[in-house]
Amino acid sequence: MATTDQLIICEHCDCVYEKVTLAKHQKALCTCCGGVLQRYNALSVEQRLALAFTAAMLWIFANFYPVMSISMKGLKNSATLWDSVLALSQGPITFIALVAAISIIIAPLFQLVLLIWVLSFALVHRRSPGFKVCMRWLETLRPWSMLEVCLLGAMVAVFKLAGLLDVIPGIGLFALAVLSLLLIRIAGRDVRELWDIL
Repeated sequence: MATTDQLIICEHCDCVYEKVTLAKHQKALCTCCGGVLQRYNALSVEQRLALAFTAAMLWIFANFYPVMSISMKGLKNSATLWDSVLALSQGPITFIALVAAISIIIAPLFQLVLLIWVLSFALVHRRSPGFKVCMRWLETLRPWSMLEVCLLGAMVAVFKLAGLLDVIPGIGLFALAVLSLLLIRIAGRDVRELWDIL
């Protein structure tokens, strides 16, 4: 019976290749479409787990501390990510509030919970209960997690409002920026390597 453990499929054009061992800063590209098949990843399971716990702490800061504070003529107002979702839900575009809640709050949280679950068992060289389901959900949630889009929108708002009002970026904005980078690093395409490790 043929083994498929050493095969990798291009997610863009479905070409099949054998996996190769990459050196530092190398990546494998598809010869047909130029898509990235593999990237070198130097992170160990322990480092991934530590970064996942760090990201979970940052998620708490990003969601419960103000993203920005606005003040004008003695009046001051601050907003968290939850406040922005609630503000969207008050208007005629309630569906957008649901999409925003999923993409900037719920999907990143589930990604982190699943990563911590899988990596906690990987630390002792075991597959977690429900490993396949967890890995499939991690892959499914990846396009839904849009923290970087939210961060870009918040930065645009800060710069646009800075000319009209006193805008003070909050702890939540800085936590959101670092969380976006961490999620890309630990829950991006490289999460597929956990299949090989385990």
